[in-house]
Amino acid sequence: MTAQLETASGYRAGRTLPFRVEAVRQLRRRRTAVVAVILAALPFVLVLAFAIGGDDDGGGGGREQRINLMDTATASGLNFAASALFLSAGFLLVIPVALFFGDTVASEAGWSSLRYLLAAPVPRARLLWSKLVVALTFSLAAIVFLPLLSLAVGAVAYGWHPLQSPTGSSIPATDALFRLALAVAFVFVSQLVTAGLAFWLSTTTDAPLGAVGGAVGLTIVGNLLDAVEALGSWREFLPAHWQYAWADAVQPQLEWAGMIKGTSVSVAYALVLFALAFRGFARKDVLS
Repeated sequence: MTAQLETASGYRAGRTLPFRVEAVRQLRRRRTAVVAVILAALPFVLVLAFAIGGDDDGGGGGREQRINLMDTATASGLNFAASALFLSAGFLLVIPVALFFGDTVASEAGWSSLRYLLAAPVPRARLLWSKLVVALTFSLAAIVFLPLLSLAVGAVAYGWHPLQSPTGSSIPATDALFRLALAVAFVFVSQLVTAGLAFWLSTTTDAPLGAVGGAVGLTIVGNLLDAVEALGSWREFLPAHWQYAWADAVQPQLEWAGMIKGTSVSVAYALVLFALAFRGFARKDVLS
């Protein structure tokens, strides 16, 4: 059968399930529209919250950069975008990433359409690769969309000014845009662990909610473990320990050390998880 398929006229394994086809299929899913609406609503909800609560720039003067970042949220559109990224990076952005990766293969199995895709015939590695690339694209779009929209909304609400630091210094707008782009890139890389977990679980179950919920749950467990100070230096091997290292990018003095360490940890975990997904799916009996 394999030999016949390879020699069949017009059949090219590398052309099956192209990116455009899979992207359109995923774009038409209701969950994609729901994610877009939720992310689009957040900046407006924050503006309303700041308007109701009033400005509080007198801020606590604590040493923690993660907290201080909120003290200047209404200073400019750039500050507002950085604050929106801070509020969403820890949990809200985890949801669309887990959805796009955890739902992609498990949903096909749940609909009993996975075996028909493989019988089309779409090679297993090709099927997973197409779904992986589309999920990465959609996740990147979600992570970029939120700060970009927040920047536009913040610029209208609070003006276009340099990025203000809680310490009183400022970063020119042009330089701040690069810093913000760097922060968004790091957030995307840090979410690769959740992506890898969701994608791996999606290849092992027919229940999309199980894959999505499992990835989110394990991400939360990682955050809880990072809060256990008794673990000491062992916490540096947890991806959650570095998830806010991007805050160093929006400080007056750009620091690379934390982001480099966080990137190496996240990429290492993600590569292992993606490899497990491909290895396990290649040997799996697909019955649905």
